[in-house]
Parts: sequence; structure tokens; C-alpha cells
Amino acid sequence: MAMKKKRNTRKTILKIHKILGLTTGLVVFVVSITGCFWVFKEEIESFYNDYKYVTPKDQEFLPASTIKQLAEMAIPNRSIHGVIYGQPNEAIEVVFYEAEPELFYHSVFLNPYTGDFIKKTNNDVGFFGFILKGHLRLWLPDAIGSRIVSYSVLLFLIILISGLILWWPRNTKNWRQRLKFDWNSKTRWKRKNFDLHTVVGFYISSLGLVLAFTGCVMAFNWFYFIAYKATGGDKAPQFIIPESVSAVLVEKGQKPAYDRLIPLLSKTYKSAKAFELHYPENDSTTVLVEVSNSEGLYYNMDYLFFDQNTLQEIETTSIYGKYKDAKFADKVIRMNYDIHIGAIGGIVGKIIAFLVSLICASLPVSGILLWYGRKYKKGSKK
Repeated sequence: MAMKKKRNTRKTILKIHKILGLTTGLVVFVVSITGCFWVFKEEIESFYNDYKYVTPKDQEFLPASTIKQLAEMAIPNRSIHGVIYGQPNEAIEVVFYEAEPELFYHSVFLNPYTGDFIKKTNNDVGFFGFILKGHLRLWLPDAIGSRIVSYSVLLFLIILISGLILWWPRNTKNWRQRLKFDWNSKTRWKRKNFDLHTVVGFYISSLGLVLAFTGCVMAFNWFYFIAYKATGGDKAPQFIIPESVSAVLVEKGQKPAYDRLIPLLSKTYKSAKAFELHYPENDSTTVLVEVSNSEGLYYNMDYLFFDQNTLQEIETTSIYGKYKDAKFADKVIRMNYDIHIGAIGGIVGKIIAFLVSLICASLPVSGILLWYGRKYKKGSKK
């Protein structure tokens, strides 16, 4: 009786696995393939980004207010998201970003010493713009495509877990068969496809779960909140920009206080890779400066907030503050994107993420072939 119940449970899991796999297969394939390309975005772009570099000079960078005026001449009547100060041999990048009513995501590159215009780019087009749209929303309107992708990734978590349950051998004799390929000249393609789906699926299932889990953290606010609280988080998990504490002190013709921030921070954070300054949105908000402490990583950035009049540093109640003040749960959630693309492990981590994503793309293919082969076999017998 117990054996029959166990067999029926296994059949139910197989049915769920099959239905979810057939339903989400195409989406998982597209998301996985586009993810492969996105992993190496920075490395690929480095081959054709000469415009991002300038001849270094022994002088200070232009102040942020001057950069703002020059950038607004290049792209007028648009909102500046932030200005990125890099190394002495790097151009300043001014990022323009508006989400509504339509996405506007451009960058202007300027010489940090002279303010000379270098290049204007549209970050929403080109090869990686195309890849990102496919990865996030299947090249469909955002309201439709993003939901399809989000829920498909969530279902992929269930598919991977159910696949592990189905993979588990019923007896010790089948262990070897489930752990390695045992092919010979007589092995038929159906057997090979079954092994590709089960054996390969088992070996990448744990890392596939990591990619799917981190994807869900970015896709769903409720998932993000649960993941943070489950690891012991006790701060506000969202990004909070505190208010300035002083009254408005800027007089007509007076340069804004944030012009002094980058020179001051450069002396404090001597090993920083870049500083991204965000202009205050109004007379009451603080000035945000993001300090990049590592090349190609985001989790260990320092988020600093300054009173826009006095430059008094103001602490935030959010997890996005100074990295040294982050607790375990804060660090885990801040690492999410770097884990998702493998950057947390350097170039080796990115290679692993690439291979896992590529193999995840093969699972729907081998799974559909497996389903088709069994159905075709049943049809032949009839």
C-alpha cells in the first residue's frame, strides 16, 4: 500500500514537472540564452569603448555643477540620474534616465579636465540593449513581458526541485546510471537525450536554483522581502534617501556645496574605482554619492548621503549605506545581482554562470524531446 502511494506521488510530481516544463520551456530558453550574453557584457564592451578614456592630466576634475551644465547642453530638457567620476584616464559619464512616460536612458561622455564633449550614447539600443529586453521581458511590452518572465522563473524553481525528486534513484543499482553517461555504439538517441536531461540536469541543478532564486529576488518585491527577513534582516530593505537637515543656504550666484564633494571623497577613498554623484532632487533632499570599491562589483559599494548645504554626512536607515556597517542579511541581499551574473567569483564565477545558464537553456529542449519521444512511442504502439 505504501509502495503504491509512493508510486502515485511520483506520478503526480512527474505530471507537474512535465506541465510546467512544457508551459515555461520557451521562456526559460530565451531568458537563459540572453543571460549567457549578459554575463560578459563589460568584457565584450571593453573591445570597443575607446571613447571612455582620455589623456590624464595633473589637475582636478571639473566641478559637478559645471558638468551638469555641459551635459544639459548636450541633452536638454531631460533628467540627469547621476554623474560618474572614474580614474584619471577615464571620461566622465553623465547618465540621463527617465522611466515615464517612455524609457529614456542615455549617457553623455565628457573630458573631466576640459569639459569637451566626447560622445552621446543611447543605452537602450544596440546589442546589449536588445539582449536585456529579451532577458527581462521577451521583447514584449514591459507590462506583459516582465510578468511572463518573472512567473516563469518562479515556476522554474519548482521545476528544478521536482526534477531533483524525480532524479533520485529508487534503488542503489540505479545510482551509477543517474550519475554518469553510459553510452555505446548501440545507445539510441532517446536514451542519450534522457541522460542529457537527467544527468546534466542533476549536476547543474544546485547552481540553477541559485540563478533562479536570485532572479526571483529581483523580480518580486515580496520574494525580496522574505529573502531578506529570512536571513535575519532588521533594517529597511528598500533604498531610502534621507532629507537634508539644514535650511536652504544657497544664495543667487553661489556655487552648490556638492562641488566640493568629489575632491574631498577622493582624499578619503584613495583606492576607490569610481564615484557616482546624484544631484539633489529638490531643496530638501540629500546628495547621494555611490563609491565603487571594486571593479565590476556592486555589493560592497558605499552609499553616502550629505546635507546639500553643509555637506554634513547623514546616516540612512536602509541597508544601502556604508558597507562596513552592513550585517550578514544586508550583505546577502546586496550581493544578489553579483551572484546572479557570477561576478562575485571574478572571471571564474562569470564562466560558471555562463555555463550554468547555457545548460539551463538546454533543459527545456531535451525535456520537450523527451516528452515528444515518449508520446511518439506510444502513438507507434497504438
